[in-house]
Amino acid sequence: MKNLVLTSNPLLEPSLGLIIWMTVIFLALFFLLKKFAWPSVLSILKEREEAIENALTAAEKAREEIKNLNADNEKLLREARIQSEEILRSADEMRKQTIGKAQNEAQKEYERIIENARLAIENEKKAAIVELQNEVAKLSIDIAEKILREELKNKQQYDALIEKSIKEVNLHNS
Repeated sequence: MKNLVLTSNPLLEPSLGLIIWMTVIFLALFFLLKKFAWPSVLSILKEREEAIENALTAAEKAREEIKNLNADNEKLLREARIQSEEILRSADEMRKQTIGKAQNEAQKEYERIIENARLAIENEKKAAIVELQNEVAKLSIDIAEKILREELKNKQQYDALIEKSIKEVNLHNS
């Protein structure tokens, strides 16, 4: 039965006319496809190829840019670390200078206060000595006055002492 179906269909039997018509239709279809379809298919394939190449080139450029950006970021991080270390060193140095300056100023102020206190003590000492000398002189005059009053109770002794004092003053002035 299988043989009957295969042999009974005229399209499945190779005949010279069928082969020629099939070849003509194939060549016509091939020619039409070559003329109209292939150029657009090839241009679409070429565009697609160019788009893929552009995408690969862009991806490679992006990879290079990312690599460069990473290198730049690392460089910036190193520079930032160096700058922060320099800032910290500078701040520490300024702190030390400020402390040193404050200590020097405190030492100078201390020395000035000590010198002022020493001068004040010296002035007070001199004033006390002058006051003591004045007091001693006053007491000496009071004592001498009392002694002279006792010794010069009479007028003759008083007159004799005055004349003697005048002569001594005249001798010193001469």
